[in-house]
Amino acid sequence: MAPTDKSLIDCHVHLAALPEGDNGCHISPRMLKSPLFRFLFWKHGLSVDRPREANEKYLEDLLVELRASRHVQKAVLLGMDGHYDSSGALSLEHTDLLVSNDYVLKAARAHPNELLAGVSVNPQRRDALDEVHRCADAGATLVKVLPNAQQFDPADPKYKPFYRALAERKLPFLSHVGYEFSLIGKDQSVGEPDRLRVALDEGATVIAAHACSYGLILFEKFLPTLRDLVQRYPHFYADISALTLPNRFRMLFHLRKYPDVQERLLFGTDYPLSVFHIAAWGRVALGTLRKMIRTKNRFDRQVAVCTGLNLGFRSLAGLLPRSPSTSR
Repeated sequence: MAPTDKSLIDCHVHLAALPEGDNGCHISPRMLKSPLFRFLFWKHGLSVDRPREANEKYLEDLLVELRASRHVQKAVLLGMDGHYDSSGALSLEHTDLLVSNDYVLKAARAHPNELLAGVSVNPQRRDALDEVHRCADAGATLVKVLPNAQQFDPADPKYKPFYRALAERKLPFLSHVGYEFSLIGKDQSVGEPDRLRVALDEGATVIAAHACSYGLILFEKFLPTLRDLVQRYPHFYADISALTLPNRFRMLFHLRKYPDVQERLLFGTDYPLSVFHIAAWGRVALGTLRKMIRTKNRFDRQVAVCTGLNLGFRSLAGLLPRSPSTSR
């Protein structure tokens, strides 16, 4: 059943930003030319030539849709750290997208009733521990990484102090899992969920993005690993972001069979990506499908499709140290 009140936190919402002034953001020329980037900017009516206006409009459009949602009260805005070389220095040459933590924190502070800060800290950076503590002190809710694009291996034991710092500060570690399409992925093998065991063994609360979906349509090879992580680690979770996308909804179908896994699923959308209802075709009553199709709000459509397909999930609120009244 869908929540009957505005109670959910979306733990997977991307904050997009063009470089402007001193916002600390960066986007590479090839990323600017990518088909996905061009499509998203066209869909949202944003202009690359007017970065300040584009950044403001993106955030305002997000807030308008979030406030109109029947089910979702808050969203965790996700930053995106860059690539760091072997010495721990930022390498913009190898960074396709950087959405700075200061920009994320500023946006969340400006809208505390709707937004939470999901900062991004690449553990390869030389000041990773200091950045974790700085962001925690500034009110961060979680730390998000995308190893495929940020080019680090989460299983590297040298990151154990980083994971211990996350555990100490009670910051969940949200990591991309599976193949990466949105950004220009490098080593796709670092998106394997097995590599998150080091963080779990060091006591960090881990959230695997996209419910450990591989993302290549035909074969969900990480399903056994997902089930094993749920059984072995009480502080392991996975979010349901992007599970309605055609390349991932096979995992959605699998997860309907495992109530124990559903107890560890957290609500998320992967905004600004679209939420599709095609996964429900032929699997729900026609009246239910019509309601999904008529639901234009992406947050509410994610709720409608997943609950319509009997996929259980919870809100991130229950994981937060000072759980707000939005717990489900």
